[in-house]
Amino acid sequence: MTRIDAKFAALKAEGKKAFVAYVMAGDPDYDTSLDVVKGLPGAGVDIIELGLPFTDPMADGPTIQAAGQRALDGGMTLQRTLDLARAFRETDDTTPIVLMGYYNPIYSRGVEAFLADAKDAGIDGLIVVDLPPEEDEELCLPAQAAGLNFIRLATPTTDDQRLPRVLQNTSGFVYYVSITGITGAAEAQATDVAPEVARIKAATELPVIVGFGINTPEKSRNIASVADGAVVGSAIVGQIGAGKPVDEVLDFVKSLSDGAHSACSGR
Repeated sequence: MTRIDAKFAALKAEGKKAFVAYVMAGDPDYDTSLDVVKGLPGAGVDIIELGLPFTDPMADGPTIQAAGQRALDGGMTLQRTLDLARAFRETDDTTPIVLMGYYNPIYSRGVEAFLADAKDAGIDGLIVVDLPPEEDEELCLPAQAAGLNFIRLATPTTDDQRLPRVLQNTSGFVYYVSITGITGAAEAQATDVAPEVARIKAATELPVIVGFGINTPEKSRNIASVADGAVVGSAIVGQIGAGKPVDEVLDFVKSLSDGAHSACSGR
């Protein structure tokens, strides 16, 4: 059982929904980024999505693109991203970390070496948005064999014919992208998301977490109420990009996590 599996089991036992926060590793610099990541669990974050900076982030909107560029300009690399995760693990051995990014840096390092290093650094799962199920032998299956969850994205265009292929080797949870388009491009609507989540849950026992287009505590609560949890990325990254102090960023994260966690308590 990975930390991700253990976290969802604990949340289920408590009758709680999950709150997942995305931040870009190294944004705006290594030390500030580490301070933010270390503060996320205390702000109510159940799972951390750690963005891997890349020069061509095709699925990301302007906010996360800018965060990746700031990180790259500051000298952030795959190695330093793993170093950041390892530093986090010095004080937190329970909060799951999902590394989210693109395949090129992993391919350049070498899959076998990357998986060994990621596992050693305390990474629990991977979201690699530009590797479709047809390429599972490239990274997905080796990752599973190494004890890492491989988390797949489902979208509004993932029809009933495609869905079984998407779910085939997915583990940890299913990440449902609530909108068509890039991160931060539109707002998620619970009325649109609910039937899609139900359709996915009818095909898998994995938790279904919804991301993209969630930017307020109310929206976090509304989306979590129709799924197993909510992911917020661009809204948090935007606070960091605006130069807000770490404490203010974490206060904002806490408001979002409170929204998601209130979805199961009737508040």
